[in-house]
Amino acid sequence: HFSYHQRYPREFAHFKPDDDVAIAAHNAGKEVFIFMEIVIKNLSKNYGRKAALKNVSVTIHSGMYGLLGRNGAGKTSLMRILATLSVPSGGEVSMNGIPINETGKIREIVGYLSQNFSFYRNMSVYDAMDYLGLLSNLPDKIRKERIASLLEQVNLKENMRTKIKALSGGMKQRLGIAQALLHDPQILIVDEPTAGLDPEERIRFRNMLSEFAEDRIVILSTHISSDVETSCENIGVLDNGKMIWNGAAEELIKQAEGKVYLISAEKKQDKIIREKYTVLNIIASGSGTQYRVLSETLPEEKHILQAPTLEDGYMYLLSQTDGGINNEIISKRM
Repeated sequence: HFSYHQRYPREFAHFKPDDDVAIAAHNAGKEVFIFMEIVIKNLSKNYGRKAALKNVSVTIHSGMYGLLGRNGAGKTSLMRILATLSVPSGGEVSMNGIPINETGKIREIVGYLSQNFSFYRNMSVYDAMDYLGLLSNLPDKIRKERIASLLEQVNLKENMRTKIKALSGGMKQRLGIAQALLHDPQILIVDEPTAGLDPEERIRFRNMLSEFAEDRIVILSTHISSDVETSCENIGVLDNGKMIWNGAAEELIKQAEGKVYLISAEKKQDKIIREKYTVLNIIASGSGTQYRVLSETLPEEKHILQAPTLEDGYMYLLSQTDGGINNEIISKRM
């Protein structure tokens, strides 16, 4: 077994677990580096006349990569292509040097947790994992060892005999991660994994993904910015099928610097506030209403400049797109 590390010198990019040079280095007690990357060039995906992805280009390296975008932005279309469940309409994709059309080789190195993970409800947790291990042609000894290890990692060891239909939403998501890691993939893709989880389960889930990302590429696709704020160093933002941002999370936050204000106003000014600003949040109290807003200029109303968050940077980015932001939707979402 070889260790995959978060930083990889490019001169080791050609090393694979079965390379003679890598094996010799490993046997000599030397640390073996394997350079991991996903390269996407001018990727497009069409469903009839509808373009779900439009010339998307991005390179993803080891660690946690957050993919943000509102519903319908193209995130799931991209995830399904990377998981070889959908064929691109154009462009190129390679994973660790393997072209995406070499489906068998790609599936050996990729684990996938779909947005709506489900399995046979009457199977126990252990039996489900064992069945999936058999489908992956894992030898008996390795399969049993990995199942025991993974169930312990995802905190389901005490529930291995519990039927899937009796699991909570959080437990099912943790089982989903365990099954995605069963064949020891180098790349893990998770699509909207925290949907339906309570706050405590979401935090636990994000922490678990961060641990796995120490020696893998983990792509976390979500429309919830808080899911990526504390765990992803680099972020991509999809909107209307286009990659409108790809870079460091801290740089995305900087996009909203000097543009976020907390405005105090009377409730009767609500319509005016919504027309003048992009409203991020509304806090109502007996003494009045406070609006957290985005504004390119200094507000005329009583205001306090705010330090931006990742969500502020993300929302500012969306506000600059052709679709803009619907203030009615924002206030309801918050």
